[in-house]
Amino acid sequence: MTSFLKTTAQGIESLRIQGASAIAKAAVLAMKDVVHHSKAKKPNVLLYELHDAQRQLIRTRPTEPYLRNSLRSCLYKLVIGSVPSLRESALMRMQWTLKLLERTNQEIAEIGARRIPKGGIVYTHCHSSTVVAVLREAKRQGKSFMVHNTETRPSFQGRITATQLSKLGIKVRHYVDSAARLALKDADVMLIGADAITAEGKVANKVGSELIAEAAQRIGVPLYVCTPSLKFDPHTLFGFEEVLEERHATEVWKNPPNGVSVDNHVFEFVQPELITGIISELGIFKPELLFSEIRRNYPWVFPR
Repeated sequence: MTSFLKTTAQGIESLRIQGASAIAKAAVLAMKDVVHHSKAKKPNVLLYELHDAQRQLIRTRPTEPYLRNSLRSCLYKLVIGSVPSLRESALMRMQWTLKLLERTNQEIAEIGARRIPKGGIVYTHCHSSTVVAVLREAKRQGKSFMVHNTETRPSFQGRITATQLSKLGIKVRHYVDSAARLALKDADVMLIGADAITAEGKVANKVGSELIAEAAQRIGVPLYVCTPSLKFDPHTLFGFEEVLEERHATEVWKNPPNGVSVDNHVFEFVQPELITGIISELGIFKPELLFSEIRRNYPWVFPR
């Protein structure tokens, strides 16, 4: 394991590297570092090193299909004939993947910005670099709007969102999680990111998202999920459930009294009927229609 790969894996696991886009990019860069520092004399040895690095990176975040799919892209149709040819094809494929990640965010931002009403209020929960990119693009286009967001305990990722938006000159009103309905009731649109999309069109996002989505539907606020389509989990096609991460209870309460157990679920599913549309780089689709677009554009996502 290279020192850069080890540092990257630790950074992802410890949440020092946050946001699915940032995690995917960091992982691809770590894979490039493995290629650059490999001393393999045989192509099968280099290929083993790449697959081993892939496994180590995937283990850091069990609910990150974007990470898995980006790494799958890195190893797609490599030329294995010799070490030089494998090295060259791997680096080319990794560079292509990095460009795809960069292009994807910009395309989502441009599509999503059209859904931001001038003079309106946007509600968001947790931290999504994709949602921030959409709001940044709307601001760049000259739209004036306010954002309501919730703190997102216990790690307070909502504060990251509020800080980033304030630096962009976007007005933010920050709420505690239990005041989410108040934050939402005057909103014109709700935007969230996604950690995973299932074959049924369910979206995994930060815990609290479905509860707030139910409130949005009741109030009549449209919910758009801003996400790269590569967050689709192809394993759900075969009946496998997307693993929802749980973190250590001490993040919630360091020293609870005897007899008190603490639950620290990180993610939950938002059901497709609560979602107005998924804003991806491929366009805006109903959750149940996105799958066919992914298959058409990214066939390498699907296991053979």
